[in-house]
Amino acid sequence: MPQHDQIGERFPKIPPNIHFALDIFRCIFYSLLIQKNAENRTKAKGNCVDIQLHYIEKGEGKPLVLLHGNGSSLDYFQNQIETFSKSYRVFAVDTRGHGRSPRGTAPFTMQQFSEDLRAFFEEHDLQKVHLLGFSDGGNIALTFALRYPEYIEKLIVNGANLNTKGVKLRYQIPIEIGYRLAKLSASKSETARRKSEMLGLMVNEPHICVAQLKNVTMPTLVLVGTNDMIKEAHSRTIAAALPHAEFVALKGGHCISKDAPEAYNCTVLDFLKKQM
Repeated sequence: MPQHDQIGERFPKIPPNIHFALDIFRCIFYSLLIQKNAENRTKAKGNCVDIQLHYIEKGEGKPLVLLHGNGSSLDYFQNQIETFSKSYRVFAVDTRGHGRSPRGTAPFTMQQFSEDLRAFFEEHDLQKVHLLGFSDGGNIALTFALRYPEYIEKLIVNGANLNTKGVKLRYQIPIEIGYRLAKLSASKSETARRKSEMLGLMVNEPHICVAQLKNVTMPTLVLVGTNDMIKEAHSRTIAAALPHAEFVALKGGHCISKDAPEAYNCTVLDFLKKQM
């Protein structure tokens, strides 16, 4: 008998109903985890945020906070800040360990970035803001919206994903290889350590269950590129699970704010100005 048949007999395929049960278990686990985090917020405040985030501020009016993607900085929004600041008080923020924001000693996770953002909002007395996140910034924005919905009036998630399965394999596989190679040298090289930490955000996170999205009740725009690294079906699933969401795909890749800045800016501003 061929070897692969022997292996197939020794390790039978997992039935679909078992996969379904595992997905349900995962959803329950992460829902309980978020609930536990919420219960610990009072304890966490003032203890888990050890840095101040670097940012730039421009314009007047309703606050609009911009969160960049993995390994980038607030400079990513160079084609948006000037335009958006004509109508809004724009805050473009460098995430922990990105741009000019210090790394600090706290965990390098979406949950921690969410706590950093909460502290930033409190520091600047920001309430009922419009929050726009791109890529990992979108993942942070979704995480934040689940934990602190009271801070957000409208949400824009651009090229976000709920888990690594939402990323096309031709992008995810090189990320995972790079992460594992960097991790091998992390103990000997600071550059490799930082690279493994950055790539780890795209390998080990995020962990957002579709069922949790029903709790994100503010008006939301799910924005992607027609040739995005995020699977379109995944993005449409996110939009469909959000109670008050719109889905828009603009011609371009993952970085549509750079590929098509005029169309991107118009789409964002139209959404923000729309009466919901």
